[in-house]
Amino acid sequence: MSRSAVSVARVRPADEETFAPLWVSSRVAVGQTSEWADRAVREGRLRDALQRNDVRIYAASTGGAQVGFVVVTHSPLSGLAEDTAAWIDQIWVEPEHRRTGVARELLQMAARFAEHVGASQLVSCVPAQQKDSNRYFARLGFAPLVTSRSTTPGALRRRLAGDETLPSSDAVVRRRRSLRARAARVRLARGTGG
Repeated sequence: MSRSAVSVARVRPADEETFAPLWVSSRVAVGQTSEWADRAVREGRLRDALQRNDVRIYAASTGGAQVGFVVVTHSPLSGLAEDTAAWIDQIWVEPEHRRTGVARELLQMAARFAEHVGASQLVSCVPAQQKDSNRYFARLGFAPLVTSRSTTPGALRRRLAGDETLPSSDAVVRRRRSLRARAARVRLARGTGG
């Protein structure tokens, strides 16, 4: 696809209706259901984000159609830090408009936002399994900062308490490995080898 002029503008609360279809399609593309995304819009999640002072959503348009967006926020890098960081929470470009300069324009807007809020760092939240996205950000100079891991509060409490009433996946794997090793020893003792 040839490169055409890309314009980037802030999505305001009054723009929610025109922006919502792009946001919904981005959520479906990353594995959410369209029902979930539509419900999130109906329940006001998008409207609430557009009204927050610490969140900015910028949409990229080409040929009069919105083709991508970036969601940026600002807050300290950690709970004890004083320096402000700008966070790229989401960035998404319609597949048919990738490699046409849309992401570059969105990231330039994210950098301008970071400078506007006086952020000393610009942080991108990229899922570990998205290898292409991770490579893209690495090429732009983003370095790994932390590894985020998540669990449910209930699962953490059970693990901390040592509750083995519901076997964890680790326990199941250990049990399977133990059974395989025992079976291999028996086969070896019988002389069958494997």
